[in-house]
Amino acid sequence: MAAISETIVREYFELHGFLVRQQRKYVAPARREDDEIDFFILNPQPRDREVALPFILSSEDLPGVARAVVVVKGWHTETFSSGVLANAPEIFRFVEPGVFKRATETFGEDGALTKILVVPALPQMEDAREQSVALLRAKGIDAVIPFRTILNDLISQTETNRNYLKSDVLQVIRVLKSYDFFKEPQLELFKPKRKRRK
Repeated sequence: MAAISETIVREYFELHGFLVRQQRKYVAPARREDDEIDFFILNPQPRDREVALPFILSSEDLPGVARAVVVVKGWHTETFSSGVLANAPEIFRFVEPGVFKRATETFGEDGALTKILVVPALPQMEDAREQSVALLRAKGIDAVIPFRTILNDLISQTETNRNYLKSDVLQVIRVLKSYDFFKEPQLELFKPKRKRRK
């Protein structure tokens, strides 16, 4: 599952004009999979930001990212609540000085390097979400991108009348859209109310 999650995230950044370099295509037997960074991304034409990047990134925020390290946690059954984060220290291994030092050697010392974590989901409730965000920030994460944001963007940007021969992910999305498996989002102005039981 990790491979497909990484492929989807790679397509997302490439769609937004980033140059993407994968750290490795294999996992060494002596090394844990979570020890490393998944991608180094570089924006060849970053936009100057008047305000700081928000912690939870959307696709509209990406032009403000000049270069970053990206780690993908494609656990599509988990919400990244503060309880999950507290009990999974391997999530934060990529911000440890030794691992992060290798990243700066790859990019060079000039300029800021954003640490982005791709997460399946953050809690829906405001208090729980704020706790998760505070914990992620305290551990050294600069920004997160929810997987839903990535999938929504890829689906909306994929055209049914184009042939994506060089991308299996976009080709599958195109085929699913062609057969109406993805519906356009609709406004629910007159959503019927549920009847209350007496």
